[in-house]
Amino acid sequence: MTTALSEGGTDSLRRSDWLIKITRAGVIAAVYCVLTFALAPVSFGPFQFRAAEAMAVLPMIFPEATAGLFVGCILSNLLSSYGVLDVVIGSLATLCAALLTARAKKLWLAPVPPVIINAVAVGFAITFAQAGMDISSFPIGVYLMNAGSLFISEAVVCFGLGIPLLIGVKKYMTRKNNT
Repeated sequence: MTTALSEGGTDSLRRSDWLIKITRAGVIAAVYCVLTFALAPVSFGPFQFRAAEAMAVLPMIFPEATAGLFVGCILSNLLSSYGVLDVVIGSLATLCAALLTARAKKLWLAPVPPVIINAVAVGFAITFAQAGMDISSFPIGVYLMNAGSLFISEAVVCFGLGIPLLIGVKKYMTRKNNT
């Protein structure tokens, strides 16, 4: 008895799709790391312009980008001067933002989750680290400044670079699928 897999049928197609998605997630993780490391002076801290965050909009069209962004963020944050706190909170913020971005129905909504979640969560992580990991002396004013600067920088990257990236990838995929 032969199977669809041995004949190159639907199981083979499913495996091919799975391989493409895993590869895409891996490439996204690698590009995230390379961009973050290459631009390290502006990729960390309360005043950051992490160019890799432009890819935070990709889960809208590629749900598998969620895993790539999460892994890329974990690996990138290993260089952060905020240590394990940034690895955990920053990466979980990226994961949550990616999961919500995957549900975005309109192009202009794709950057909203990463902008808001990173401002709130990473702003907290940076402020908490700056306060010596002491919640009793948590400076609300400093948090608001950190969160505000992260909101602005994340918005610049996600809307200014992410939206054009998303448009370009969508056009490419449409053209590729029509040929």
